[in-house]
Amino acid sequence: MTTRHPGLYECLDDRFRTGRCMNGDDDLEVLYTGCRWAEGPIYLPAWRQLIWSDIPNDRMLRWDETTNTVSVFREPAGHTNGNTLDLEGRLITCEQGNRRVTRTEHNGTLTVLADRWQGRRLNSPNDAAVKSDGSIWFSDPDFGITSDYEGYLAESEIGSCNVYRIDPATGDVSLVADCFGAPNGLVFSRDERQLYVSDTRAGFIRVFDVRADGRTLSDGEVFATADPAAGSRFDNLRFDDGGRLWVAAMSNGVHCYDPDGTLIGRLNVPETVSNISWGGAKRNRLFITAETSLYSVVMAVAGTHPTGPGRRPWLDGPSAA
Repeated sequence: MTTRHPGLYECLDDRFRTGRCMNGDDDLEVLYTGCRWAEGPIYLPAWRQLIWSDIPNDRMLRWDETTNTVSVFREPAGHTNGNTLDLEGRLITCEQGNRRVTRTEHNGTLTVLADRWQGRRLNSPNDAAVKSDGSIWFSDPDFGITSDYEGYLAESEIGSCNVYRIDPATGDVSLVADCFGAPNGLVFSRDERQLYVSDTRAGFIRVFDVRADGRTLSDGEVFATADPAAGSRFDNLRFDDGGRLWVAAMSNGVHCYDPDGTLIGRLNVPETVSNISWGGAKRNRLFITAETSLYSVVMAVAGTHPTGPGRRPWLDGPSAA
């Protein structure tokens, strides 16, 4: 179902207009509704499908682009939250109910990549980003252990909410950033020299320089601050091909930030936005999970790849080298 949404684009700075950000559809397409809290969309180019999580209903759903139909991908699903793809096109999933990060193999079996740090159980992994060296970086807030609604009520064994890295060679889990209220979305810049992390409770996005070893981070600084009076709280993050950062800002829609940190525009969505993801043949279709629904809008800008720089046949299509 496609709905006309004349107020979809809100220009706050002329760079939003001149940067082609407003040149896409005015149509906000409703692809599915009926979730309790939709999260974690990721587009699978090889299958022309999008997978996302319905956390309280403990299931993962699948939308097929060729038939415009929705089916259950996995149920139960460990109260999954964020999803991404690794360098081989395998699904990486943060199971906040099971308190672990898993990989879905090509034959459908699950491999546990991380469930502990220094022998203590993780809180509830939320979102993940894959670097071009194969390492997986993930956030670990406590959303899945604060109640039985999106996981299972439990005490934190670690006592803090952090960001971790999974080594691609050894599988070792190392702490790369701490001192968060609740780390949520995370994304690497296109050149992988910075890692951006949203902190939902603290109300800001922090940007960290990736050190020369490629494994550790600087202390980080604030890139953008939320406006709670306007209903803004930051969830996940995605870059477009112009270096602009698009942010799921919950009750305040989808925010677009210039590389210098200026909020230049907004997409106004009729429900509380949880997550965004680029997809489609040109990667210019923005998929939005918002409360009970999955939306999409075809835009003039395109998103960067979820697995860092470089081309991969499974991601770019048959014309890729």
